Amino acid sequence: MELKDKVIVVTGALGTLGRAVSAAAAATGATVVAVDCVGGEPAAGVLSSPALDLSDAKATEQAFAAIAAKHGRIDALVNIAGGFCWETLADGAIDSWDRMYQLNVRTAVNASKAALAHIPGAGGRIVNISAAGAVKAAAGMGAYAASKSGVARLTEALAEELKVKNITVNAVMPSVIDTAPNRADMPDADFSAWVSPQALADVILFLLSKQAEAVTGALIPVTGRV
Repeated sequence: MELKDKVIVVTGALGTLGRAVSAAAAATGATVVAVDCVGGEPAAGVLSSPALDLSDAKATEQAFAAIAAKHGRIDALVNIAGGFCWETLADGAIDSWDRMYQLNVRTAVNASKAALAHIPGAGGRIVNISAAGAVKAAAGMGAYAASKSGVARLTEALAEELKVKNITVNAVMPSVIDTAPNRADMPDADFSAWVSPQALADVILFLLSKQAEAVTGALIPVTGRV
């Protein structure tokens, strides 16, 4: 995808999917800035930003302003930062529902709001990560699925809000992503049926590209063979 010279911010960039997306975007010639809640070395060719708590609206606003000041603008944002928990309602805690909201919805809201002030008048892109479970939740996934449903509704509402500014807002809805933690948690699963981080990155890069300029408010399932 033609993303050369675009300034792209990727949150959760030090995780498995974040590394795949940021590396793939950088390989196209984009300037990619990695944002994460911890410090660390990003993927090759990717610039790092100081550790940032995206649940802190003021800190997020300041960090994104610093990125825009350094690079002139923010053309696109990929909201990957988030978290997961598996708990049945009977054995779980109400705090888990609050934590999933904080990690998955609040971070995306704060990052999107902070980025909007620096997207050029010609338009830009926002891509969120929802989940297939937001459509049909399995047992033990109530808190997580509810938060990812919130991401889907954020995507739809923000897409409508930003149409007039030529800013597209879309979300991918993966099933199980093939990561080391997921393999460890489900050692007997058929890993080949899962979605690879690279395959999901390909879909995200399409949504960031000029070729996707007519697509907004879409919730795109990326479910492999699960």
